[in-house]
Amino acid sequence: MNDMGMSIKKIIVIAVLVALTSGAIVGWTIYRGNAHTMKVQTAQATVEDISSTVSGTGQITPKTYVNVGALVMGRVTHLYAKEGDRVHKGEIVATVESVQQSSLVEAQTATIAAAVKDVAAAIANEKVAKANIEDAKADMQQKKLDYLRAQELYKDALISRQDFDSKKALYDVDVAKLSQMQASLAQAQAQTLSNQAKLTSAQATLRSDADELNRTISVAPFNGIVTNEPVREGETVVPGIQNTEGSTLMTLADMSVITAEVKVDETDIMNVALGQPADVTVDGLPDKVFKGHVTEVGDQALLRSNGVATSQSTSGTEEAKDFKVVVTLDNPSDELRPGLSTTAKITTAHKTHVLSIPIQALTLRVPPSANTAAAGKLDTSLDAAQKAPQVQGVFVVRKDGRKQHAIFVPVQTGITGSTNIEVTNGLKAGDEVIIGPYRVLRKLKNGAQIKRVTSPADDVNDDGSDASASS
Repeated sequence: MNDMGMSIKKIIVIAVLVALTSGAIVGWTIYRGNAHTMKVQTAQATVEDISSTVSGTGQITPKTYVNVGALVMGRVTHLYAKEGDRVHKGEIVATVESVQQSSLVEAQTATIAAAVKDVAAAIANEKVAKANIEDAKADMQQKKLDYLRAQELYKDALISRQDFDSKKALYDVDVAKLSQMQASLAQAQAQTLSNQAKLTSAQATLRSDADELNRTISVAPFNGIVTNEPVREGETVVPGIQNTEGSTLMTLADMSVITAEVKVDETDIMNVALGQPADVTVDGLPDKVFKGHVTEVGDQALLRSNGVATSQSTSGTEEAKDFKVVVTLDNPSDELRPGLSTTAKITTAHKTHVLSIPIQALTLRVPPSANTAAAGKLDTSLDAAQKAPQVQGVFVVRKDGRKQHAIFVPVQTGITGSTNIEVTNGLKAGDEVIIGPYRVLRKLKNGAQIKRVTSPADDVNDDGSDASASS
């Protein structure tokens, strides 16, 4: 019985040892397998719409600025608009003292009134001269008939020489009188022309004086907003060169056409073209998006540090550069003000129903040869590493029984969206691609065994392997 008991104990001990050994072997096998399994995140290639955009920052700028300048020298008597006010075309915005100009206009108005009366008097004299001529003509016609009758009677010796001479003298007097009347008419007409010329001259002088008076009144040339007012009531202004001190009353901005003037990085400017749509946001109005389109693309690079064109810069240092792009808003708001900070997101390309993947899935690798790709292995020969250039591609998840492997597939891409990029060749809809983590993706090898995770794996070693396997 004792020997039998000892045999049972030995059998039990041996069975336990065998079980422990088998468990250790299985555990070691699992550990060795997990030690070389990469935890990765994946995403599927999907069909969707993609828009490629370029962003630029800048400020709201009206298309038209006008400096309302002083046209005469004088003291500012009144400013009818202040900075920030909206004004309408033709509205009086400022006045300058006008005592001298007003007096000149009044004096010239009186001169014109007198000249008008002189013209009227001259015209009346003309009428009197014309009436006198008509009367003289009628009297002369009568005298002429008497003279001709006397001439016939004198030939027939029916009247005396004295009577004939008397009739002739009366006729000659009327002829002379008519000539005198015609000379008086010519003189009256000349006087009328002279007075009319004086009236015309006085009217021209009045227009000049009235213009000088009008120059003391400044009006808005268009509907706009006052953006600057460098003078105050009581200050003296002088006409001069624009933008010189004392010559500008205020600056008006035409807010009917509003633009967003932004700077676009030199790496993106080649994609920007006239007419492209844009979404414009304003820092002061965070809840609104204004639609617009590109109306100007600058052709000179601007230094980012000071905004000076490179053609005008004397600095020899290399630095980042931007290009000016102007976006005209389609439906501007009355809330917009010149100088407000803005961001324009310009759509440079748009495609519908295209195959896309997350941008972070793209990587560069030396492409495997056809046979090694089929075997799921990377061609690591020195000759291949030295001669084969790296190409753009993605790692696609391929199943081998229960195991999953990462296979590198070269792809061709199209436009780039904000988070996704178009794939034109190399993938099909539904393909599962590896998108991270980055520290895993950058070291991932073709054919490596992988394991999916739903979030960035915290239990991943620096080499990308499963950290839980070594704990």
